[in-house]
Amino acid sequence: MYPTIRPHNEKAAATWGSGGAAYDKVSETIADALQHVVDRLDPEPGEKCLDVATGTGWTARLLKSRGADVVGVDIGAGVIEAAKTLAPSVDFRIGDAEELEFEDGSFDVVTSTFGVMFVARPEDTGRQLARVCRKGGRLGICTWPPGDTVEGLFQVMRPYMPPQPPNPPPSPFEWGKPERLRELLGGEFDLRFEKGVTLRMPSGKAVWDLFVEGYGPTRTLAAACDPKRREELERDFIAYFDGFANELGVAMPLEYLVTIGLRR
Repeated sequence: MYPTIRPHNEKAAATWGSGGAAYDKVSETIADALQHVVDRLDPEPGEKCLDVATGTGWTARLLKSRGADVVGVDIGAGVIEAAKTLAPSVDFRIGDAEELEFEDGSFDVVTSTFGVMFVARPEDTGRQLARVCRKGGRLGICTWPPGDTVEGLFQVMRPYMPPQPPNPPPSPFEWGKPERLRELLGGEFDLRFEKGVTLRMPSGKAVWDLFVEGYGPTRTLAAACDPKRREELERDFIAYFDGFANELGVAMPLEYLVTIGLRR
């Protein structure tokens, strides 16, 4: 049985699911960061793991490769269907991070890599992550910090987006601040932090081709533009990444924050 996606998340579900199987290529560009989280958690064979906002399941597959018993949830039907095809041995489900379907203390390990940072209601999600993690269990989260290159990319796309609603959700990049993570999770977890870096791609055009096919927010945004605006978006997007080019291609600093928590 799948829980109902909260009404305010239905548009987000369509956006994040739109990349489908192509989203896995986006995950490949940040595979080092996903491996970083799994290495720090060091899951053991037979441990029960939950990957929240799993996308096409890259992190879930890494957990499974360690012999863990893995469930992956995401609000995007398109990415979940792709995840099932890529890893039939993982239990992938449609699910809302703000209202997880699982019983209290169901998992030894709970992860979310560049996923829950995009929820509309962070406090609800923080409570859910703590609720489903058993006492003595571990939490692993990977997030983008504010003021860095990924936020810069969203600023490139911002002029092409619809106007913000009167009461927009909080910035996802707040999840990249240790002090904010302590507010959301520090009451239930002992938290430790570590940083890591760098995106390497052949060119800005290669990044555009990848993201416009597989990254839900960019794909949805481009589809909503008329032809002239889409050309302008493509131009600005490529120019942003080419600003980090050297003689071998794009090498963009891509700082991320790894958070590891021990459930009290």
